[in-house]
Amino acid sequence: MRIYLVGGAVRDRLLGLPVRDRDWVVVGATEAEMLQQGFRRADSDFPVFLHPQSGEEYALARRETKTGPGYKGFSIEAGPEITLEQDLIRRDLTINAIAEDEAGNLIDPFAGQQDLDAGVLRHVSPAFVEDPLRLLRVARLAARLGRWGFRLSHTTHGLMQRMAASEELTTLHGERLWQEMKQALAEDQPWRFFQVLQRCGALAKLLPALDRVMENPNKHADAKDCPTVAALKRAVQQDVDTKVRFVAAFFAAAEQAGDSGKAVEDLRVEKEYLELLHLLLRLAPVYRDAAAQNPQRVLDLFDGTRALHSASRLTQFLAAADVLWPALNQTRGFLVQALESVTAVTPNALQHTGVQGAELGRMLRQERLKVVAALAEKAGTG
Repeated sequence: MRIYLVGGAVRDRLLGLPVRDRDWVVVGATEAEMLQQGFRRADSDFPVFLHPQSGEEYALARRETKTGPGYKGFSIEAGPEITLEQDLIRRDLTINAIAEDEAGNLIDPFAGQQDLDAGVLRHVSPAFVEDPLRLLRVARLAARLGRWGFRLSHTTHGLMQRMAASEELTTLHGERLWQEMKQALAEDQPWRFFQVLQRCGALAKLLPALDRVMENPNKHADAKDCPTVAALKRAVQQDVDTKVRFVAAFFAAAEQAGDSGKAVEDLRVEKEYLELLHLLLRLAPVYRDAAAQNPQRVLDLFDGTRALHSASRLTQFLAAADVLWPALNQTRGFLVQALESVTAVTPNALQHTGVQGAELGRMLRQERLKVVAALAEKAGTG
């Protein structure tokens, strides 16, 4: 039994990046031998086991043969006779097909280190086209490594164009697309995920509404960024969370489609992501007026975001608004201060008037309007 560290852990260590997850390949062992040593089966479909102490995944070396459509259309052959090179050749990119033995020696049959040095994302073999999920994974890796100048090789890009034009792409479910996209949104250059998919033709099929707003008639390198890419770059600069980055990616598409649901098509996005996108769409005109310190619209914004119930709702809304409309972000301080002042005007403060019911609600709003108007006047003369 020989054990090798493989994949992203080796790649990232060689690049000097933090290693997120470690995956291992076991050569020369059977399933029975793994179980005898205390490993637990991790997957019913694949020969993958969990280490009894670390919980890390150890997979038996295996071969894959394409037997049907989609990323699940493979037959798996695993056993002690499968060599390390046979296992590595089934991987997507050369930089992910480097192994390291227990002594720290590198096994690199497909020149992955050379591509690491050159900053190239290159497929291992023509079998790359057999798994449509690789389109998403390569795009995600481009989002992660783009800041170091990594680029797709021309031949790999050509294979991705073939994949995008094939029926294989239709087998990708919205859940898998969202899983890969969500990870890409958290990377250093998330816009590259969408650019890679667009340039190979996959985005037009997977997310046509987003593809339309990313179309740029001027393809030159010095062309101005489309609104989606520009918003994502600001999101990274402002170090916002993935929910805000999701809004940055899809706001222009949702605005053009007139519906947040149409923009994301069949993506299996978590409810809170869609709610934030819908909130930005619905309150965009309100926010623009509120940013101009219109007292009525300031209160409308607080009502729409339910900021009086939870200030964090306004904070997240403003984080997304700053990304989408940077010219208006100088009023953030005013809105935060206005919320603090408005929150201090409570029904209890008006009890001495003896007013109740709907009339109390109207009086409460009028008092809050006065507070906001006074702040706006002070800001205007300050």
